[in-house]
Amino acid sequence: MSIRLYKAYTPGTRNRSIAIFEGVTRCKPTKKLTYGKNPETGRNNRGIITSRHRGGGHKRLYRKIDFERNKMEICGIIGSIEYDPNRNAYICLVNYIDGEKRYILHTHGISIGNIIISSPKASISNGNALPLPLGTIIHNIEITPGRGGRLARAAGTTAKVIAKEGQLATLRLPSGEVRSISQNCIATVGRVGNVDINNKDLGKAGSKRWLGKRPEVRGTAMNPVDHPHGGGEGRTPIGRKKPSTPWGYSALGQKSRRSKRYSNSLILRRRKNN
Repeated sequence: MSIRLYKAYTPGTRNRSIAIFEGVTRCKPTKKLTYGKNPETGRNNRGIITSRHRGGGHKRLYRKIDFERNKMEICGIIGSIEYDPNRNAYICLVNYIDGEKRYILHTHGISIGNIIISSPKASISNGNALPLPLGTIIHNIEITPGRGGRLARAAGTTAKVIAKEGQLATLRLPSGEVRSISQNCIATVGRVGNVDINNKDLGKAGSKRWLGKRPEVRGTAMNPVDHPHGGGEGRTPIGRKKPSTPWGYSALGQKSRRSKRYSNSLILRRRKNN
């Protein structure tokens, strides 16, 4: 993917850069693989806001993505590479030889007309899904066999199988975490496409509103009734030993992972910021 840089023609184009969508097919999504998506306004069943700073945004159709890659031993041809508004990665429409169509995550390096397959005996080439191959860059990794990919699904991300022993394989994840999972889990070979996504700059607040994100206000700018950091005359410090959330819990560095989580024994090295 290439990035288009804007000059400062207007305040909204200053520092703005967008994707050119090079190689992306201009077409409507496959109707049988889409359905309506209610806007995520951050409210519960009573209409009370439970997640702040959400609401609005452009209307979307959800594309049903095949994270399981469970169509075994049947070849598929990449029919198109499409934009998906629900994720920062692109998606591919796969036309299988038995007539079925599915969406999968786009793998960097594959193009329209390439052939992919899901099989334990599949070759180690981009887009193929197979049990964890040693020393290979992979994405869309299952944690539990048969439950579908859960790890390394964002644009440009990749993980690597660094060791195998017994029934477990050791992975280095994009966060820097090193953990073990079953060797029976399936992953897709290659790196998730749209690798230049981090070079994109929205340029103006309105672009963030199109994505369904509402403005945020600093706690120090609020009144004491609204936030523990609020109040005071002028620019005053927060008045506490540690930063806190609006509800009084510790923030910015406090570990929130459960101490008795089932996967603690499988994590060999924590992620860098934990």
